[in-house]
Amino acid sequence: MINNTQKAFLELVKAGLWGNGNLDIRIEGTADWQEVYRLATEQSVLGLVLQGIDWFKVQGSKLNIPQVLLLQWIGEVQMIEQRNKAMNQFVVELVEKMRAADIYAILVKGQGVAQCYEKPLWRPSGDVDLLLSEVNYKKAKELLLPLSSSNKNEERYSQHLGMNIGQWYVEIHGSLRTGLSAIVDKEVDAAQDSVFIGGNVRSWDNNGTLVFLPSPTEDVFLVFTHFIKHFYKEGMSLRQLCDWCRLLYTYRESLNYVLLESWITKSGLMG
Repeated sequence: MINNTQKAFLELVKAGLWGNGNLDIRIEGTADWQEVYRLATEQSVLGLVLQGIDWFKVQGSKLNIPQVLLLQWIGEVQMIEQRNKAMNQFVVELVEKMRAADIYAILVKGQGVAQCYEKPLWRPSGDVDLLLSEVNYKKAKELLLPLSSSNKNEERYSQHLGMNIGQWYVEIHGSLRTGLSAIVDKEVDAAQDSVFIGGNVRSWDNNGTLVFLPSPTEDVFLVFTHFIKHFYKEGMSLRQLCDWCRLLYTYRESLNYVLLESWITKSGLMG
């Protein structure tokens, strides 16, 4: 059983995700709004919950959130928005620098998935994650390591290297393998091959620069296996699940459901 405060939090998440639909969303009873704010911060959905609060206001519902807390909340989301604008500009500069060196990368997770939200700039940003072919991964290391102030040890199996470039943390991936099992990673490799060999990509117009992302079906599977990895190995936030939901919803009419079901079934992840 969940208490009124937890229920209020989940209803606000629902309103932020799907408030443009005709859903039965309601908050009954009293809620500890400081705790709702804490949960939203902990689960990295501060902007999404504020969007839910705005939705309730439009519906004419009074939530009785303390004014000081609400102003603090709005201020936090404005800072998230400014950080996202700065990160998007960094992505432009990074992609253009790499292309000038004849290095081509696919942006995964993060800022790409954010574009599926009604308010992309209100989704808290994390790292800049780039997926590259084997040749481009090696070339990216040579280009970016001299620009980094520090970096983590390279993970050879997953072909993953993280580094700090300016104020941003960049991760380059030669693979998005999870390390959960060989069966799962075989299908992850298949989805990745579909991107690089099959040419299944889409693009995001980021302030005039086209940034390439995996095609929707491939993206859905890669995001799914990524948060499953987090669930079992590192812990996950509600935001990761919301990312997947928005990705599925945005591309619901163009997904290859047969292929998606095949990948999930073969990987042993079908419930």
